[in-house]
Amino acid sequence: MKLIVAFFRLIRTINLGFIVLTQFLFQYCIVVPVFNQYSIIPRLNHLHFSILVLASVCIAAAGYVINDYFDLNIDRINKPEKLVVEKLISRRSAILWHLGLSAIGVMLSFYVGWKVNNILVGFGNLACVVLLWVYSTTFKKKLLIGNIIISLLTAWVVLVLYFIEIPRQPFAPIEPGLLRAVNRVFRLGVLYGGFAFIISLIREVIKDIEDMQGDSRYGCRTMPIVWGVNSSKVFIATWLIVLICVLLIIQVYVFPFRWYLLMIYCVFLIIVPLLYVFRQLFEAQVPAQFHKLSKLVKLCMATGIISMVLFKLYF
Repeated sequence: MKLIVAFFRLIRTINLGFIVLTQFLFQYCIVVPVFNQYSIIPRLNHLHFSILVLASVCIAAAGYVINDYFDLNIDRINKPEKLVVEKLISRRSAILWHLGLSAIGVMLSFYVGWKVNNILVGFGNLACVVLLWVYSTTFKKKLLIGNIIISLLTAWVVLVLYFIEIPRQPFAPIEPGLLRAVNRVFRLGVLYGGFAFIISLIREVIKDIEDMQGDSRYGCRTMPIVWGVNSSKVFIATWLIVLICVLLIIQVYVFPFRWYLLMIYCVFLIIVPLLYVFRQLFEAQVPAQFHKLSKLVKLCMATGIISMVLFKLYF
């Protein structure tokens, strides 16, 4: 039982659940309702969608395993109480789990790509596996590159579902209804993918500040180590301002449509908490305070993704 609990800690079960929720909401609150408006059947049926979600979960879990494998020495300093690899699960077992989960995720991705006539989905998720490996081995310790990789992979969780629906017959005529549906899904995909990218980037830099002590001892060149904490705070604040401004512009855009429930939700459950993060950012000094901010940003990400439910009310 102890090993089972340790394994679930290793693969970050809560984060994997969040991936499942994100893809489920985007598929059934945005893609399916939009396509239904134009009397078009999405490429992914329930079975193939479930397989794709399982592939996403396997690839993400493999990424968490390999990250902990290579972060062992740093984690001994930053979070010794949360160590799993070598303490509860051997390094050999960890690398085998990484390889096995990655292989399953990629094979399932190619299977779905074959069934929906879009094999590039398999190559897209294969690229995710490669990026997670090089992130853990190299780019995590580099200035900004690692943060951008994780943010892009977070956005991909949403965008892969749009990517599947893109027509793949370049010389064949495209039905007008399909084109309008795909374009609408694209706009909402960019909206939520962009939101996921920015808020993930913000959180990654906050976590880098929190983990400075261990990172600096092992030669990492993360933003707070290279630029300093204050400059990193300015970077975070800049992206917070960008995100808040974009969200406010969206409220102005949807106001004529009388989407009042969505507006109230967005203001009080996304924008106001982000403003609180902005305020607390410059007061934070110790790792515990940055850890609290990281948790709050993660909560904002969750409320942002859950807002997809409200879009279904207006389709």
